[in-house]
Amino acid sequence: MNYRALGSSDVKVSEISFGCWTMGGLNWVDGSPNGWANVDEDDVTAGIKAAIDAGVNHFDNADVYGNGRAERMLARVFDRLGVKTTDYVVATKLGHFKGTAAHAYEPAHIRHQCEQSLINLKRDYIDLYYFHHGDFGKNAEYLEDAAATLDALVAEGKVRVKGQSAYSFSDFARAVPVVRPVALQSWAHALDNQFVRPDSQLVRLMAEHGCSFVAFSPLAQGRLLDKFDPLNPPQFEPGDHRLGSTAFGAEAIEELKPKLATLKARFGDSVEDLAAMSLNYILAMPHVACVIPGFRNERQARCNVQAAGRTLSSADVAFVRSVLHG
Repeated sequence: MNYRALGSSDVKVSEISFGCWTMGGLNWVDGSPNGWANVDEDDVTAGIKAAIDAGVNHFDNADVYGNGRAERMLARVFDRLGVKTTDYVVATKLGHFKGTAAHAYEPAHIRHQCEQSLINLKRDYIDLYYFHHGDFGKNAEYLEDAAATLDALVAEGKVRVKGQSAYSFSDFARAVPVVRPVALQSWAHALDNQFVRPDSQLVRLMAEHGCSFVAFSPLAQGRLLDKFDPLNPPQFEPGDHRLGSTAFGAEAIEELKPKLATLKARFGDSVEDLAAMSLNYILAMPHVACVIPGFRNERQARCNVQAAGRTLSSADVAFVRSVLHG
């Protein structure tokens, strides 16, 4: 397993790291579904053991994943495996769960969520703490005070390094100069690499501010693994954020099928081959520190980690881009 530094910090993360969103299970926030199908904790434990055995050292969580459930489960799994949580880089986030605050980025709420995450994770500090989105209120009214509060948490030793997650370049451009994070996070996968492609505005912003990128959804939530059948598209339960998504509908699956067949002819036709192609495609992009695929069990965990050490040539990267984007 290779490791890359987050920005100019001394925090190094495994190129294949693990996202913990699935561990939160079915969930709602303010009446909107934001979870996944429930997981079995024994399956998760076996998956994390496989990850650790392969050299994974970074686990990405958030307060909103099961509204604390995923953070607590990660702590329990570390306990069950008999490993020291401080031997691993644990990231978490705040911002999508505002509780009774008017806005999740009110300074008092930031402090509250930090303290609760520390309790949930059974830690004295958070290695990497993100603002989970780029909405800092009307005219970014909470941005300055939120950034100052996060700086104070770093000074107090409760946070090692800062991160900023967002879903648009404009939000990153507004927040990064004020928050001064070492890591940025958003989606990045072969179907949509708008944030990490070499000519993107965000790559230039990361170069200017010395940031690294942490890529969630590098497998496009399984769509790049050719696991779905257009004749029997996946069904999701209430509380699963994928319910009603057109990306998982029969038409979208059918459209993607021939493109995946072309990729299989070059890279191999197993799920592992497609995962290795997909993860290493993103790892080949500038300023990407790691990918954080999700997992539900040992099988999926092993599928993720076997991509370590496999690389794509520049010709491979160009081929993937041409197949998926013309």
